[in-house]
Amino acid sequence: MNETINIFRLRQPDEIEDPLTNVLRSGARKLLAQAIEMEAEAFLGAMKDLKLADGRDRIVRHGHAPERSIQTGIGPVPVSRVKIRDRGAECEVDRIRFSSSILPKWARRTRSVDALLPVLYLRGVSTGDFQEALSALLGKDAPNLSPSVISRLTAEWGIEYDRWQKRDLSARHYVYVWADGVYLQARMEDQAECMLVLIGATPEGKKELVGFQTGIRESAQSWRELLVDIKRRGLKIAPDLAVGDGALGFWKALDELLPDTKHQRCWVHKTANILNKVPKSVQAGMKAVLREIYLAPSRASAETAIAVFVEKYDAKYAKAVDCLTKDQNALLAFYDFPAEHWDHLRTSNPIESVFATVRHRTVRTRGALSSKTATLMVFKLVIAAARTWRRLKGQNQLPKLIAGAKFQDGIEVIESKPQSAA
Repeated sequence: MNETINIFRLRQPDEIEDPLTNVLRSGARKLLAQAIEMEAEAFLGAMKDLKLADGRDRIVRHGHAPERSIQTGIGPVPVSRVKIRDRGAECEVDRIRFSSSILPKWARRTRSVDALLPVLYLRGVSTGDFQEALSALLGKDAPNLSPSVISRLTAEWGIEYDRWQKRDLSARHYVYVWADGVYLQARMEDQAECMLVLIGATPEGKKELVGFQTGIRESAQSWRELLVDIKRRGLKIAPDLAVGDGALGFWKALDELLPDTKHQRCWVHKTANILNKVPKSVQAGMKAVLREIYLAPSRASAETAIAVFVEKYDAKYAKAVDCLTKDQNALLAFYDFPAEHWDHLRTSNPIESVFATVRHRTVRTRGALSSKTATLMVFKLVIAAARTWRRLKGQNQLPKLIAGAKFQDGIEVIESKPQSAA
């Protein structure tokens, strides 16, 4: 007799059932197992000519290691490692070993999960909450992410950071650089630390991280130490232009160590500084006028727009006008470079975009990180973000700049050669 059983499994409050994710995990398990088998077969194929004295294969399969879960971006995926045996090794030195590049022997997480930890911290998640946050993102069974594991990761990041800090720059040339100081802790002390970040554009138009270190606020001494270190590691050719905000420390250090580099003030920072000096009721209109200045097609047009700004606002908002006019030359320096590059040069956006949601982040007391660990996490975040930085537009103009070409209002100036007397 058939009976209908109305018994259903109840979902726990912290459990999330996602059929699509389950399908993806099942497919990922099959694909991963297939890839591991193919890798092992390829290794055995490369070793097939190695034979024992009796003609049998020296390198053979030796079953599978116990199944373990690899933590991935879609949750834990069970997998088993292929074992390979060397039957002809007379000693450990002669033994041929198989090391999977897909599934390292002690791997417990994919690299994407390791890369997620700095992002979680910089988005406001303290170390004490990492496990809870990752469980919500990757499933309640998210393993191997204890504080001790995070400590080991920090040690690995430290080694990577030290190696990066010692790299040789003698073969590098940066046409432009962008500089900024990023505060991750909103402190009131006079000696608050910040991350000093320097990004450069190569002659091929690629942006890359040039300098990164912790400094005392954005003092001239902190920037001087960073620039001295870059020069010590071999950087010989000064950039043509540096882009940054109004922090006087960077510009003072730049003039001392790279005096031939021109200054370009960031229009995003400058606009914010100007608008902070006027009532909110005026800000929308004033912002539109400022936009007309930095989007003007030529330096003369920009200077005319500045004159209009002064005429409109000088009577009532003299501080805002002074904030603009005192840096006029540095704000308009980009007009002496190719027009294709103007979008890149008006602002320090390559740095701003990385830290858009973490500037002045206050670290919570419970599970808060040390200054060194926070620095390493920011470093990892920047290195990861560097892979997505867009190249400069107008790359065909870069060789002209390197060759010493002059530009006016974004157009190359062709100097006429004097005609020789007949």
